[in-house]
Amino acid sequence: MKILVTGAAGFIGSHLCERLLQNPQNEVLGIDVFLPSATPRWIRERNLQYLHHSPRFTFIEADLLQINWDTLLEGVDIIYHLAGVPGVRTSWGEDFKLYVTNNILVTQKLLEASVKYPIKKFIYTSTSSVYGQKDGKVAENDNPTPLSPYGVTKLSGEHLCRVFYQNDGFPITILRLFTVYGPRQRPDMAFHRFINKILLNEPIQIYGDGTQTRDFTYISDCVEAIAAVTSSNGVEGETINIGGKERASLLTCLTILEEAFGQNINVQFTGSTYGEPKHTWADITKAQTLLQYDPKITLRDGLRKEIVDIRDLYNI
Repeated sequence: MKILVTGAAGFIGSHLCERLLQNPQNEVLGIDVFLPSATPRWIRERNLQYLHHSPRFTFIEADLLQINWDTLLEGVDIIYHLAGVPGVRTSWGEDFKLYVTNNILVTQKLLEASVKYPIKKFIYTSTSSVYGQKDGKVAENDNPTPLSPYGVTKLSGEHLCRVFYQNDGFPITILRLFTVYGPRQRPDMAFHRFINKILLNEPIQIYGDGTQTRDFTYISDCVEAIAAVTSSNGVEGETINIGGKERASLLTCLTILEEAFGQNINVQFTGSTYGEPKHTWADITKAQTLLQYDPKITLRDGLRKEIVDIRDLYNI
């Protein structure tokens, strides 16, 4: 199969491309524009280093709003749309227009182009941020009430996908990802920041009181679920949660990091968790049923793997 992946140089996108190439029948076309962000270009180029060794991988650096889709979509069987601007805290104020452009307009343009071709599956990666604050586990039929402009733009992308599914029968599948972590995690994300600060013997800043909990999803588990959509039946028109093996508070995560490093961590509590839910917790029943999803990596093991990667990244 010929598979197109947008956002291929990103944290999740690069791992997904590698996973898809494990199938010798797959050819992967990766596209990324290297938008200015918290992730420097050199890190995103590092994300691609193993992919360039594969003769079945082609990379194109291009603006998705300017690209000639009629050329690129010819012969494509499956599209994974991961490209976009991530992050809750930077989605307010003047930067919101970047989110609108790259999370909504780009999605609309890609859908408009793709519907003209015999695409077998179109997978849109959304986020748990669309749910907002919920009590207990959240299922896909829970009412989404995002707390941030970022969540609003990702939910808008979902709605666009459903418009094309309902009106054109376009084979979309929406995946809502819950706090993905592991090697290549973005520098602005919590675990990356924490580990880097520990390695530099600098204090860690925690927003809020640290009791907030997240459903942490290790990267290999996440991409296993995403890749499974290609061979799964009954996923057209579905929205599916992709959560992790265990949920934990930030304070618990810091304790795990102290154990891993064998030292106490200097923590400074600052500010608030404005625009973020206090807790996230995914009901993954649908993923287990439709994708045979079975997350395997524990938080302790996953954090240790990320520590190794960040040591290598910064040569510390």
